[in-house]
This record gives sequence, C-alpha cells and structure tokens, in this order.
Amino acid sequence: MDNTRNHSESSEKDADPLPTAETDTVAADHDSPNGPTEAAQRSRIDIPVAGASVGILAIFVALALILPDQMSAWVGTAFAACADIFGMYWQILLLATALIAIILIFTPWAKARLGNQARPDFNRFSWVAMIMTTLLAAGGVFWAAAEPMYHYATTPPYFSDSGDSGFDAVAAALATSFIDWGFLAWAILGSLGTIVMMRAAEKGMPLRPRSLLYPVLGKKAATGPIAAVVDIVCVISVAAGTIGPVGFLGMQVSYGLNSLFGIPDIYPVQLVVIAVLTAVAGVSVFSGVSRGIRFLSSANVWMALALMAAVLALGSAWFVIKSYFSGFALYMTDFFSMTLYRGDTEWLSGWTVFFFGWFLGYAPLMAIFVARISKGRTVRDLLISTTVLPPIATTFWFTVLGGTGIFLEQKSAGSISEPLLDGGLPAAVMAISDNLPLSLIISLGFLILTMTFVATTTDSMSFAMSQSCMTSGEPSPKLRATWALLIGVTAAVLISLGDGGVDALQSAIVITAVPVGFVMLPSLFAAPIYVRQMAKEQNLA
Repeated sequence: MDNTRNHSESSEKDADPLPTAETDTVAADHDSPNGPTEAAQRSRIDIPVAGASVGILAIFVALALILPDQMSAWVGTAFAACADIFGMYWQILLLATALIAIILIFTPWAKARLGNQARPDFNRFSWVAMIMTTLLAAGGVFWAAAEPMYHYATTPPYFSDSGDSGFDAVAAALATSFIDWGFLAWAILGSLGTIVMMRAAEKGMPLRPRSLLYPVLGKKAATGPIAAVVDIVCVISVAAGTIGPVGFLGMQVSYGLNSLFGIPDIYPVQLVVIAVLTAVAGVSVFSGVSRGIRFLSSANVWMALALMAAVLALGSAWFVIKSYFSGFALYMTDFFSMTLYRGDTEWLSGWTVFFFGWFLGYAPLMAIFVARISKGRTVRDLLISTTVLPPIATTFWFTVLGGTGIFLEQKSAGSISEPLLDGGLPAAVMAISDNLPLSLIISLGFLILTMTFVATTTDSMSFAMSQSCMTSGEPSPKLRATWALLIGVTAAVLISLGDGGVDALQSAIVITAVPVGFVMLPSLFAAPIYVRQMAKEQNLA
C-alpha cells in the first residue's frame, strides 16, 4: 500500500491530463524554467465558454434577487414540464446505461486498460474514495437519514397503487430509496461516459463535455458553436447541482448548531458555515487531485465508516442488517418495474425523476473527473468501481442511517417523523442522533461529515468545471480555486432569500438535464465499440 501511494504521489504531482488536441501548442511554455508564461496561461482558457457560464449563473442570481417570486414560479413551471416530458426518457436512459455497463464487465474486452497507461496513478482505496464521496455530497447524511423515513411515513405510490396490503413497509421504504440512489445513479455518473471521454482523449480530443459527442461528430466535436454550447450547458448544470447542496448545507448545519448549542439559526451563522466549507474546498482543489482532493476524499470515507460503526453499535445492528437484506431483495425483484414506474407523475417529479435528472446533470463533468483519475485502470475495474461497489455501499449506508431512524420511530412513534415533517432534512439526522446514546458526539460527527462530503464534491466539480473551460492542458490552481469561490459566493447570495433561492437552483439542474440527456445518449452504443477496439489494440481480443 505504501509503495503504491508513493508511486501515485510522484507520478501524479505534475501529471498532465489525458492527451488533448492542443497540448503540443503550449509544450514550449511548459518546458521553460519558470513554467508557462502568463500569456500562454491565458491563451489556454476558453474565454467564451468560461465567460458565458459565469454570466448565465450571474443572470440567474440577479433575477432571483430582483424578482424572487417570479423567478421561482418560472423555474417551477419549467421544472414540472421537463420532468413530465422527459422523465420517462431519463428512466430508460439510466436503465440502459446500467445494463450495458454490467454486461461489459463480463466480456473479455473488459481487461483493456484505459488512458494508454500501464499502471494506475492512485491506489484502489484512494481512487474509489474520490469517486464515491464526489456523488454523496447531498445524500451522504441528510438524504440518507431522511428519505427512507419519508417513504416509511407515506407509502410510495408504486406500492400503494398495487393494492397489495401485505408488503413490508420498511423494505418498501428502503427499496424506493435504493431506486433513487442505487445502480442507475452510479452508472450514469461514472461508467459509459467515462469510457467515451477517455477514448476520445486518446484520439486527440480535449477532456471536456464536448468530447462525449465524438462518437457522432468525430473530430468536429472539438470545435464550433455546438461544442461551446455543450460545454456551457454542462458547466451550468453541474454548477447548479453543486451550489444547491452548498447553500442547503449552510442552512442545515446552522439548524444543527441551533439544536445542539442554542446558536441562533440566522443568516450570519449560515454565511460562516459556507465560508468555512468554501475555504476547505478551495484549499483542496488548489492543491490538486493527488493532494487535497485525494486526502479529503479518503478522510471522508474513514469518518463515514467510524460513524456507521457507532450508529450500528448504539442503535440496532440486527434491525439494520435484516432491513437491508429485505429492502435490497425487494429492490432486486422489483427493479425493472420500480425503475420504469409511471403511475404517479407528480410524485415521480419530486423523487425518482428529480434525482435521475440531478444525477444526469452531473454526468458529463463526473465523466471528466473520473477519467482524470482513472488512467491505467482496466475497463472492468472502472465499471465494477462505479456501477457495482459504490451502489452497494451507498444502499447499506442509507439503511444504517434511514433504517436506524425507522427503528427509533417504531420504538417511539413520532420521534423521527414529527421533527422531519416540521424541520425538513436536517431535523431527521438530528432526531436520530438525539435518540441514540452519546448523542452530542454523534450529532457533531454527522455535521462535520456533511461538511466534508459537500466540500469534496465542491473541490472535485470545481476541478471539472475548470477543465471544461480549458482549450488544452490542466487548469491552473488559481482557476480551480476561483470556481470553488464562485460556488460559495453564489450559494451565500441565494440563501439570503431563504429556501426559495436554493430550491430554484436545485430545480434548474433538472431543466439543464434535458440537453445533457442527449449529450450522454451516444455513450450507449459507443462505449462497447470503444472497449472492443481498445482490447484489440492491446491484443486482448
């Protein structure tokens, strides 16, 4: 393990990203004793894409401040229309992505290595930790505690519509949560899109969202207005999906501090929380993938494991384990029918379709980030570590938190459900902690873990957004830190409006998921073709 770590640190410290079309144009500047000149650094930034992305976000924030009610109504109307029109397409797209990824695992082609590199840059633990913690920002604590409780308190329509009164309410609540956060979410975020991104980069394409169109446009996908629009839409989409959790974090941690220590739950406290998170994320992304992002991701995993063990020991490990297997069994037996359920479109737009749109909005920039850290891995490694292992770990984590909440609710009716209904997401995890021994330590642990989870997503996505704004090479530390700062500032401004501003931005990611859904579509047919080509080139097929 130590030798692998040392190798990764030395090889990754000054590593270039996957090859791009324009890398050679700045090679001379990089070879100079003093590094790239300021002019060369500026020339590598795609000013139109970066400017348009920041400008559109600024317009959104300005409208939210000037016309908060109208803006919220416009976004709400657009959100409802997108969820209704494209919801079924997203369900089919995510299902197809997961199925193709799983099938590819069992092909002999999956032995092919990615990125034209014989050895991985990161040891397996660090690599998987960076992948997992990037997605779990919003769901890592508050959704994991709250969503199973929501579905336990109010039966999901898939089960209530069936007319079967004999279903296990606990298993149904967990299985519904698993549909939202399980195999499909992980598959769209890190499997086929990553393969296409890495193969396109091997062929000289830039490590940017536009390269996902390489299967249909070839080298033409690297330039032109369509390429610029794709990059801008994808950057805005992931910015919306990241700013939202940062804003909610400020409000949620402020709520937790108020319930634990009586600190006023007011805007200045929320600002301090966001400032601390932004500083952590900024320092992490400034220091780079192999240092800050890697360290923060690994720390998240160890902290989550410690808290999970504590909750199991202090709650009911037997109830959690029993519930996990019953919920996972129901998830597997009803997998296709639950995934494609269309019976209650209004409910779906608030749950499954919303989450699918959210994850889809993250998919292109997650493909960039996962591609950046996955050089030297085999295709099988990539697919198992994105489509299989993280969903299993995530569903168990949801059962530990949410299942413990249900266990406590069964012991004392209303002990978890009433705070959840009154105070929203942060109230659930606080209520669960309050009903366990060592409640103060557990509560503080969850608050800290939530901050580090969101900080990990912020630093990873700041890196990916910066990379999306580059014509070649890696983004500078200053550019990466600037994106982290912009995310924090935007979140701080929006929460001055209360829940409405952040809610509107959260809904906006579902709107941007409409074009992103078509950007991800070519990966379905291209990824298997590229995997077979790589295997042949490496004499594996």
